[in-house]
Amino acid sequence: MAKRLIPTFNRILVEKIIPPSKTNTGIFLPEKTPKLNSGKVVAVGPGARDKDCKLIPVTLKEGDTVLLPEYGGTEVKLGEKEYFLYRDEDIMGTLHD
Repeated sequence: MAKRLIPTFNRILVEKIIPPSKTNTGIFLPEKTPKLNSGKVVAVGPGARDKDCKLIPVTLKEGDTVLLPEYGGTEVKLGEKEYFLYRDEDIMGTLHD
């Protein structure tokens, strides 16, 4: 049975991107290298409601690469994979090539 989590309100499901442990030329990187705390958006909720019950849509979409805060988020495990739930306003920004 496949499991799929669809976030509610303005929440975003993110899979953290694990930085590579070695370079393209085969040089191993030390564990203490500064890492970019980023992730890929897997699912988004419909959005929050304002005081007049109008929907405020989420600013991100599935597939976006985002910059995550150092702390926060709710850890969620689905099968063997590990995800994190964040609120839309907790995401620090998007990353583009």
